[in-house]
Amino acid sequence: MPITLPATLPAFDVLRNEGVMVMSPERAQAQEIRPLRIGLLNLMPKKIQTENQFARLIGATPLQIDFQLIRMSEHQAKNTAADHMETFYRPFQDVKSEKFDGLIITGAPIEHLPFEDVTYWDELCEVMDWTQTNVFSTFGVCWGGMAMINHFHGVKKHMLDHKAFGCFRHQNLAPTSPFLRGFSDDFVIPVSRWTEMKQPEIDAAPGLRTLLGSDQVGPCLVEDPAHRALYIFNHFEYDSDTLKQEYDRDVAAGTPINVPDNYYPNDNPALPPLNRWRSHAHLLYGNWINEIYQGTPYEMAEIGR
Repeated sequence: MPITLPATLPAFDVLRNEGVMVMSPERAQAQEIRPLRIGLLNLMPKKIQTENQFARLIGATPLQIDFQLIRMSEHQAKNTAADHMETFYRPFQDVKSEKFDGLIITGAPIEHLPFEDVTYWDELCEVMDWTQTNVFSTFGVCWGGMAMINHFHGVKKHMLDHKAFGCFRHQNLAPTSPFLRGFSDDFVIPVSRWTEMKQPEIDAAPGLRTLLGSDQVGPCLVEDPAHRALYIFNHFEYDSDTLKQEYDRDVAAGTPINVPDNYYPNDNPALPPLNRWRSHAHLLYGNWINEIYQGTPYEMAEIGR
């Protein structure tokens, strides 16, 4: 089954050209099934790139997905055209009376700020509380995951003395978890952050379970069953060249930056990077979508009850 996207959204042609099944809303309405309704609360500056990355992953499952783009109500995007935001995004305040099978809350390049100093923090807290009544399962990514685990459990983020930047080896800590079906014991994940979560503090929070972790960059994927949520602090969704784009940007700006660890062949930025995480990215998000499908009520009004 395909993912449902507006035919004019840039991701529609990008994914169709990659072989991902996409369908217009008009075609989807002709099918007598209920698609899973998945929202993307997009906090990243490069909105279109982020849309493509997550639509690619959740559109690869056998289920029909109704993909909804959401933005913070008062925060104005500076790096994406206003007409794109107006055409494809709805502010949270316009959707908060609706129900969703799943919601992804993305990262944001504001790690250096205390949570309460983020301009839209109060509304994001409202979003996170709203997920408990209106969303069946929520996936917080990077800063979005850090915000959720802090909001619900008080787990703090800690500044690093240098950026964790590159592809780091991770271990499968919960092989029997349904979210990790098909996972290898050991694999790499792209990492790009100035902050970290500490495993002892996660262990001290009741009900949390770390599913993926790294000896080098700490906990990665945490399950929070009580809040029907997953928190991931790294970037399975990244394209092959996303870290390269970040590295080239900083080099061009004269910003001190290390060559991403274990990313370029022979650590040589002159060589094209190889994608060694794509298969596990599809496994994780496909497993998440499957778990939603297995558990979400058929009648959407029953979500959260």
